[in-house]
Amino acid sequence: MRIVFAGSPAAAVPSLEALARAHEIAAVVTRAASPQGRKRVLTPTPVAERAAELGLPVIEANRLDAEVTGRIVALEPELAVVVAYGGLVREPLLSAPEHGWINLHFSVLPDYRGAAPVQRALIDGHGVTGVSVFRLVAELDAGPLLRVRELPIPEGATAGELLAHLAELGAHELVDAVHAIEAGTAEFEEQTGAPSFAPKLTLADGALDLSRTAPAVLARWRGVTPEPGAHATVDGERVKLLALARSGAEPLAPGEAALAGRTAVVGTASAPLELLEVQPAGKRAMSGADWLRGRGGAATFEVAR
Repeated sequence: MRIVFAGSPAAAVPSLEALARAHEIAAVVTRAASPQGRKRVLTPTPVAERAAELGLPVIEANRLDAEVTGRIVALEPELAVVVAYGGLVREPLLSAPEHGWINLHFSVLPDYRGAAPVQRALIDGHGVTGVSVFRLVAELDAGPLLRVRELPIPEGATAGELLAHLAELGAHELVDAVHAIEAGTAEFEEQTGAPSFAPKLTLADGALDLSRTAPAVLARWRGVTPEPGAHATVDGERVKLLALARSGAEPLAPGEAALAGRTAVVGTASAPLELLEVQPAGKRAMSGADWLRGRGGAATFEVAR
């Protein structure tokens, strides 16, 4: 099939690669290059970089406005596919391809409609997630389903690790969905049940509340790692908490950090957690134990009151 593909982050790259092997990609639509890193270097999206490597035409656009719509319509695609593009598709573009638009979403719809389904599922402590391929409609992630695949969430997986796994799984489901559309055998079913929503995470979502139980703190840490990143505050300065784990150390007060043998631990409302790796503001990443030794062996994180 002649396809227009829209996507931006690394999670969309496996789908682009899989579709490019099996179909004609008329163009790849992705968000414009943006400043990244401390030096704010202008950097293309992962999808733009991979599309260039594959020799595919790229349309960089943060909004699918009239000009971009005209460029896509002129390509006469039979189908359009979107995977985490980061922008809304509206009429008349929504109806322009012969077979419309389909979307790969990283949840079992109608659960977790929105921008951060994987992250929110982890924060909420869910044990199961999955992928859905559905027809795009004007309402957010509300279209009829073509493919759904559930997946148990691996023990200890962070959002970054889980999303990478779902991206590979979803690419296979997406290719099967496109093949069904091409063969005329696709059967769409309306979503059933009350939807839940997964709004985009902000920096504030990365703040760990150490007055909660250890499982709840770990769940949020997993959900915000690597982005927007977990952190807590000591003496008015934000400390990034890059790696946490369960600990068998003696209990500590919530927010109290201390050395337990060769390890650093921090108290929660239940069991303590081990501070495997931290990054103080303006400094390099280091082990939690090295950080605490540099502070005399103890620290107190701010906790919610």
